[in-house]
Formats: sequence, structure tokens, C-alpha cells
Amino acid sequence: MKRSMISIIVMALAGSGAWAKVDLVTLPTRGEVQLTIYNSADLTLARDSRDLTLREGDNTLQFSWANTLIDPTSLDMLPLKYAGEIDIADLTFPPRMRELGVWHINSGVSGPVPVKITYFTSGLSWRAFYMGTLSEDEKTMRLQGYVRVQNNSGEDYENAQTRLVVGKVHLLDQIAALARRKHPYGRPGPVPRPGPKAVRVVEKSARVMEGVVASAAIKMDADAPKKIIKEGLSEYFLYTIEGTETIRNGWAKRLPSFAADEVPVVNLYKYEEEMYGRAVMRFLSFSNDEKHKLGETPIPGGMLKVYRGVGEAAHLSYEGQSSFKYIPVEEEVELNLGAVANMIVEPKLMNIATENFRYNDHRNIIGWDEIATFKIEVKNTRDLPVKVEIKRNFGTPYWSLKKSGEHGQYEQVDADTVKFTLELPARSGRAFEYTLRKYQGVRQDESNR
Repeated sequence: MKRSMISIIVMALAGSGAWAKVDLVTLPTRGEVQLTIYNSADLTLARDSRDLTLREGDNTLQFSWANTLIDPTSLDMLPLKYAGEIDIADLTFPPRMRELGVWHINSGVSGPVPVKITYFTSGLSWRAFYMGTLSEDEKTMRLQGYVRVQNNSGEDYENAQTRLVVGKVHLLDQIAALARRKHPYGRPGPVPRPGPKAVRVVEKSARVMEGVVASAAIKMDADAPKKIIKEGLSEYFLYTIEGTETIRNGWAKRLPSFAADEVPVVNLYKYEEEMYGRAVMRFLSFSNDEKHKLGETPIPGGMLKVYRGVGEAAHLSYEGQSSFKYIPVEEEVELNLGAVANMIVEPKLMNIATENFRYNDHRNIIGWDEIATFKIEVKNTRDLPVKVEIKRNFGTPYWSLKKSGEHGQYEQVDADTVKFTLELPARSGRAFEYTLRKYQGVRQDESNR
């Protein structure tokens, strides 16, 4: 087991003025640790509970953050008992002693005193990822969410209650940079007890973080699976991992976030040369709402890997993956699962011509029509019915179109783009044609009359 890098030693003031170590464990056992991890700013708020053995009178507590990414300017200590009898006088950073701070404590009691030490650190991070398993008919999906917590802070956190925050916090100074400064405040010597302003966090962010730390611990059955408790905090969203977790330095741990069965989904295939080249792209969409068996909380951004259950044994076939951003409640998300080979769209230029020339007084051409006929062949080689959107971009707002064949639903998307939407049965094909007339030069004005 890796020994903690944070060293806390309580010392009593001897009658001669020399410092003598009290007879106690070098590192008092943590009662509990609370970690609140803000991914967007590489920031973690830690609250560390300790039982310190004090004697009546002056005491000295030494705190070392060697080999960690703790910001010493954010250190704060609060007695949880005997608050009126214990005075935490000051915090000193001795000269020629890096990564070491000394608290001077005047105690009116003798014996164990529970305290909480609060500080900011960096190096802890988390990310969300998801697994989606489509039903065999691909109309619904089982959606499972996970979070992966990574600890590169230099410190082991045993039995830590861990909270994950969705939302941005803005810092004027980076915590890792503050942790590596030669002297925390630019030079050694005593400093005032640091408060929220010392961490250089905007006021609203500091209030939110203090509120997070002050919330009650969540109890759980030791045999029950881990859950993530979610609650809103203004523009932030807090995910509390139920129970406690040991997160060692250099290690990562995956934890379940949520699971939702039979989430209704829409599969859609898209073809647009200007956007995707000659490939057909597959998209999967659903909404974060009650209708889709979701909607209780926002969904953090992450990577979704999609599989399909096949046959009675429900063997999985890999369908694709897509990353997405934060999905608020009541919002829809459309995921691009990538190019597919089992849907084919083949546009073919069948004929091209020009006509309706216009001339100026010098017999120069100043206007004409370009006429192009295209044939679109669509093939569905899957054993399921599919829906496909085909967009055609013309590069000009001056055009007219004639259609023929099984072109499905037709829609003009914008001034120079149209869309054909077709629904194809399993293992079927379809073809249609359109003739595009583009107006050039003065024919553009004539076409608008």
C-alpha cells in the first residue's frame, strides 16, 4: 500500500522553548475524505477529517504537501468540537523549507479534537462514457452510463466520498501552478488564515463548492451496487457517487452512473456529398426526457459505443460510436455512428445540356440555362427496413427542379439545397430521377419574374 504523501505531525511546546513530538501516530487516521472534482478547471475540493491529539496550551501542527498538487494557499482548518476553546492562531511557511506549512494552535482542552482540513488540489479528473445496446429491431436501446475517475494528484484518497461536477468554473490561477511555487505567497513567513478569496475562484464558484462540501453524507448498504445521486446547483450539476471509494494515486476506477431500458431511438441514414463525401452515414437519435425513459437529470458529455443484440442468445454486434456534448433535460441528441457499407446511395449524371442563350448588342452571351439530369439509386442490403435522407446542393439559389420515379418525400431545405427522404423495406432498392435547371447570367433575373 502506498503511504500518503500528506504528512501531519502534532507537536507540543516544551517548557524550555524547544519543540518536542507528542507520542502519537505519525499520520493520524482519516475519519473521512470528501472530494468534489471539477473537470473543466482541473480543480478538486478536498475535505479531510482527522482526530488530532492536542494538549492544553500552545500546539504546533505541521502539514507537508510534498510530491502532491495541493495548493497551499487554500489550506484551512476548522475544529469540529470545542470551537470556543480552540484558537487556530496562524499558518506559517518556514524559510528554507519547501512544501511545508505550520499551524499554531492554542487549545483550552487536552485530548483528541476532531478537525476538518480543507484545500484545493489538481490532478484528479473524471470522464463519462456510455454503452448502448439496440434491440434486434433497433427501435429501442438499453443505455448504460459510467464514470471513470483518474487520480494523478500524488496523494492516495482512501474511503473517499466522491462528487463529480458538470459545469465550468473559471480560475485566475491554475491550482497545479500554485502547488509548485517555491514559496506559497512569494516569500516565507506567517500569513493570515486563507479563506475563499485565496484560491482565486470567482465568487459564485466558491459558494457552490462550499455548498457541495457542506451537504450531508449519503449512507448505503455495503452489499448494494454503487449508485450516483444527482442534484442541481444553479448552472452546475452534481453527481454524488453513493458510499465511499478508495482512489489511489496513479490509479483509475470505473463506476456505474445509470441504466435505462427500452429507450426509444430513431435510426436514420444520411447522404450528402459536400458534408460526408460519397459515404452513407448512420445516425442514432433520442431525447433526454420522460418519454424516452430518461429526463431526470442532464447527461454529461462523453463517448457512446453502440451495439446490437442479435438472436435468442442476444449476441452483440458492434454498430459504431460517437462522442457528444452535455445533454440538458428535454433536449434531443443525434449521434453520428459513422460510415456504413450496408446502405448504398449512387448518384449518376445521365445528361447535361445548355439552352436559352441570351446575347447583348455585341452578340456576346450574357445568360443561359444549364440542364442536368441525375439518376439516384438507393439500395438497402440490411435485414431491417431503413430510412434514408439524401441531400443535394446546387450552389446557387437560381434553379428549378422536375422529379420522376419513387423519390419519397421531397423538401426544399434552404435556397440551394433539397432533401429526398425515402423509407426502404429490408433488402430492397429504389431509383428516381430529377432534372435540375440552373439559370446563369441575365436568366437569373428572368427566372424570378
